[in-house]
Amino acid sequence: MGNKSKYELEYTFNTPVRVLYQRLSTPEGLAEWFADDVTINGEVLTFIWQGTEARARMISSKENKQVRFEWLDFSDDDANTFEFLITTHELTGDTALIITDYAEDEEKEDAIYLWDTQIAQLKKLLGLTE
Repeated sequence: MGNKSKYELEYTFNTPVRVLYQRLSTPEGLAEWFADDVTINGEVLTFIWQGTEARARMISSKENKQVRFEWLDFSDDDANTFEFLITTHELTGDTALIITDYAEDEEKEDAIYLWDTQIAQLKKLLGLTE
């Protein structure tokens, strides 16, 4: 396994911050777009994609601002986290979602494509089809 490098993606949403935050911070909200299903047991969330499971823990959250998860099934460093940060563009008033994640260089393109696909699903869910 090579080293993972950090990357950030930004997506714009014309939706209230609280509506977006709910989809990022609850098992029900995440199951609507991020994974096929999400279950919670204590503070451990289990994400399920086509029969594959991955466990994560929400390690920080600020209401309507930020949610950070730590994958529990991977090595113990920053590269096993991903974060959703919600900001508002001062000029346009649009809501921006900034995703911080990590990927190995040869997997980065696939990882970005996956986020693009999932965010497209989230926008569709919120009635924001482009």
